[in-house]
Amino acid sequence: MFSRLVLRNARRSRNENLIYFATLITAVASFYIILSLGKQDVIFFLREFESHAIDNLLTEMRVVYAFALFLLFFLILFANRYQLNRRSKEFGLYLMLGMRKERLVVQLLAEGLVTSVLALAGGLLIGGFLAEIISLAVSKWVGQGIIGHRFSLSASAMFFTVIGFLFIQFLALAMLGGKLFQQEVYQLLNEQMDKKTDVGHVKGNVLHIAAGCLLLGGAYWIALRHLADFAGLLVFAAVALGSMGTLLMMRGAAKLLGLLAGLSERNATKGLRTFTLRQFQENIANRSASVAVTSILIALSMMLIANGASTLLSAGSHLYNRDASLYDFTVNGAHPEAEKFLTSAAMAPYVEDLNLLEVGRMKAASQEEGALVSFVDWSKLREQLIMALPDKDREQWLSGEMQGYTISLENPEALNLLGILELDARTPYLIPESSYNGLLEAIGRPPLSLHADEMALYFNPDFVPMDNLDRMPVLDRILEQAANEGQRLISIHGQAIDLRPSVPRRGLVADRSVEIYSAFIVPDSMFEQFVNKETYMSYWNFRIPQKLQEQQGLMQPMMEARDILQSAGFRFESYLQNFGRKLFYVVAGSYTVLYLGFLFLIMACTVLALQFLTQMKQTRKRYLTLTMLGAKREQMKKSMRRQVLWTFLLPLSLACVSGAVGIKTMASYVMNHIENKALLYPVACAFACMVVGIMAIYGAAVARTADCEIEQLRWKPDPDIE
Repeated sequence: MFSRLVLRNARRSRNENLIYFATLITAVASFYIILSLGKQDVIFFLREFESHAIDNLLTEMRVVYAFALFLLFFLILFANRYQLNRRSKEFGLYLMLGMRKERLVVQLLAEGLVTSVLALAGGLLIGGFLAEIISLAVSKWVGQGIIGHRFSLSASAMFFTVIGFLFIQFLALAMLGGKLFQQEVYQLLNEQMDKKTDVGHVKGNVLHIAAGCLLLGGAYWIALRHLADFAGLLVFAAVALGSMGTLLMMRGAAKLLGLLAGLSERNATKGLRTFTLRQFQENIANRSASVAVTSILIALSMMLIANGASTLLSAGSHLYNRDASLYDFTVNGAHPEAEKFLTSAAMAPYVEDLNLLEVGRMKAASQEEGALVSFVDWSKLREQLIMALPDKDREQWLSGEMQGYTISLENPEALNLLGILELDARTPYLIPESSYNGLLEAIGRPPLSLHADEMALYFNPDFVPMDNLDRMPVLDRILEQAANEGQRLISIHGQAIDLRPSVPRRGLVADRSVEIYSAFIVPDSMFEQFVNKETYMSYWNFRIPQKLQEQQGLMQPMMEARDILQSAGFRFESYLQNFGRKLFYVVAGSYTVLYLGFLFLIMACTVLALQFLTQMKQTRKRYLTLTMLGAKREQMKKSMRRQVLWTFLLPLSLACVSGAVGIKTMASYVMNHIENKALLYPVACAFACMVVGIMAIYGAAVARTADCEIEQLRWKPDPDIE
């Protein structure tokens, strides 16, 4: 008998709170997905290159999971408190019929267990399916056909999902059961009285709105104009001001809604306009804090989802960007041994454009009074670069005020070149012409064919930001003008040198074995004459043949070539390391923010839905009164749908403004890694619209549930009807 009662009540509770039950299933699925991240194919792949970073990422995911549990606990507490208040008369009757309070609390826990088990079953099933889909989609997206997909059911993820979810569910029910245990029978039978609506005074509410506008305006001003000035301190100030401003705006809205209701009383005979506004006003006045919190959560979800989605979508451009990166493998080793192995039968199918890279520092001329004297005199080029600076930067440079700066695409080209040459031009790196001609041949460009008194400046695009890999407009203009005037801007060991303009620039190696900013590309004879033998380094570079890439893709041949090189014992690096590093940043930078964004959105929508349905249950007799007075069901449904619309629209409207400011701020200070800035705002707006669409789905579900409530209304004479 007791078990049947538990099962019946649990089934009725799920049917009456379908939105909340669906949210629980979604939460369970999200817990499993985030905890099973370590079993996904892309993580197995990344462990080969970023094992320490991956371990840190998975630890971070556990912290995110704990934070999500913390938030879900309060949602469960809120939803079950609403459920228990609605059933208070039922509980009172159980006690009158002889049920002990201890047994009543056990019944509540048993009902919660049944609901939790069903939510866990549905959530784990959906979560496992989605985890596999995500793993397959990411593998395909990153070109990871190299790894045969393996079905991975994470036992640890299932265990911690079950334990964590049941813990917060039973903790919330135990707290509410303890509160129920302290109530007397007459209190339960009389049900909880509706909270008296306090809408305040007109002046007070106007002051609340004015103060809210000022605080929000201050938060927006800080975020858009001065966020970078004091970093974390101003971030905290902007968030605090924005949160307080949102709360004050929502508190002040109640009385103004009352004024609108008063103005609509002239048209009271036309539909239920006044009733609709009064219902909406009461909902906002009694729950202004929760409405403000939902608005903040929606704004945060917009920013986080826009950021995570932009990171993922932009990854396609910079993850596979091979404009600067030319070679797939770089092998360290002595010339004969490495060349012999790379041309052997085992490696030959994987090798194309094999090229020897030689590089080394230029030796110093002499040591005078402890200072290193250089062979290089680039003072004339330095003067020309200073003259090419914008006026403000030139004044700072000449006055010595510019003590330090970062090399950035935001800087003028001349400023970046000056900073790099100041560091490297005294004992620059030298690259022989033959080595660089091999690189040019691989990209289909003509060789340099340098004269004995000619060289080219090389700037590494992996470290020096460039808009165009084939031209540096400011430098090329200076060099072309000098050539026309017969002026030579650099001399080496007293010999004037011509500089070749418009030299294509590509990465020298596959990843990071040669971390140089700039170098002089010189004739082979000059390289032999001036290179410091102690700094000499050599590398063999090659690419995977294009025909093999067309047949099998890039990744699979790279993995096969990597295995052969490892078995031979050569030290090498591959583009896989560079690719894996970029991929890790994408995964780490998108999974967390997307997860939190969707979590905040679901919680906000669920709170709004439960809040509206709670108010409708508490004011059910008012709808019965309308029925008695002759109101048609369609009129009441229309009134209810407007209330739903306004209930979701009020926090959403303010959240859209705050979200737009947040996205703009993140675009300036957070999303600097996104290369295609032109697509940033359309992408962000598209995903912000997706947030609005999800809220619309929740709103439609709430309206449908409320429609069913109105359909079930049956008027009976009752002296207690309001």
